[in-house]
Amino acid sequence: MAPEQHKVRAAWWGTVVLFLVHGLVFSTWVSRIPAIQTELELNNGVLGLTLLSAAVGAVATIPLAGWLVTRYGSKPISIAGGILFSLSIVPLSLSINAATLALALLFYGAIAATMDVAMNAQGVEVERELARSTMSRFHAMFSTGGMAGAAIGGVIAEAGIRPVAHFAVSAAINLIAVVLVSRLLLQTHTPVAARIQRPAFRSMPLTLISISAIGFFSLLAEGAMADWTTVYFRQVLQASSGIAAFAYSVFSAAMAIFRFLGDWVIARLGSRVALRSASLLAAAGLAYGLFMRSPVWALPGFAATGAGFSVIIPIVYGSGGRIEGVSPGAGIATITGIAYIGFIVGPPAIGFASQIFTLRYALLIVVGCCLMAALLSRSICPTLPNTKAAASLEIHL
Repeated sequence: MAPEQHKVRAAWWGTVVLFLVHGLVFSTWVSRIPAIQTELELNNGVLGLTLLSAAVGAVATIPLAGWLVTRYGSKPISIAGGILFSLSIVPLSLSINAATLALALLFYGAIAATMDVAMNAQGVEVERELARSTMSRFHAMFSTGGMAGAAIGGVIAEAGIRPVAHFAVSAAINLIAVVLVSRLLLQTHTPVAARIQRPAFRSMPLTLISISAIGFFSLLAEGAMADWTTVYFRQVLQASSGIAAFAYSVFSAAMAIFRFLGDWVIARLGSRVALRSASLLAAAGLAYGLFMRSPVWALPGFAATGAGFSVIIPIVYGSGGRIEGVSPGAGIATITGIAYIGFIVGPPAIGFASQIFTLRYALLIVVGCCLMAALLSRSICPTLPNTKAAASLEIHL
């Protein structure tokens, strides 16, 4: 193997670990939300308000994160973001009231956004060097981390271990993982972000607006499921803490498995049919899960929801790079920015809605988002064959 090929292969594995760590940290926090809510005696409305702090931190930091990646490249920002994000969950477990939790979530959201922007920029650079698509598998590793973190969190919650000890150990392990792979990442001489310019809204093609809307609805739904699945099983279905955390693990497992199979599914159905089918599967699965009164019977519905979500974002990002009259970088950047807003506003929206109605009915917002994505599926650009794949750089998990 040529030295350059070895370097790209190593960077691929380094990026895989970054996505895995991001999923692990995120799901570790998610799996213990009910425990922290109970410790601080927060109702759903107050919890939703504190979760909004993470959204504020992320939205405020995205422009800065883009500038940092532009100025210094994706490698150093990915490393710094990974280290800080690993540590960011510790202050969450040390919160003593809603105000301190909101402050900790502000920091958590800011660092999550920074790492997200940087590691995706690193992923784009690795894709460019490979001359083949691999972003779906990167996101599959995020889902794998979500599945593993939630499963571990469920076992720890069932054992009665407090979040402070859980988060401290998790932070140490993830930090070590980021440091170990830091040397593997590509040092981009021309940072990815510098080549991405977002078109002004008034000049955006209707297709780009529609695809961005699909991304927004999809990530709004995904963010809501991440933060409220465990709470729903604990509060509404009266499941134990372990089963509640396991529910998100099932959701993440289905998403991870079908993301690994995503390229195969899209190749056979086509992007439009695959996205429409996936959106309808997610809507039907969640509707079924919300209709069930037993945690055991609700789990298959939440698994189907995760399976449906799995291919939507890879299809949306890929389609964003094939819009006529828009450069691939500009299309993907626009869609990513708008979709990410949906991801961070979803959880607090569900929290506020649950105070007006109930959490069961509030989660019907997610069903509505999936149906909107299905309705907009005609705007998805057809799948193009990959004629640039380099057989010598094939990488298999």
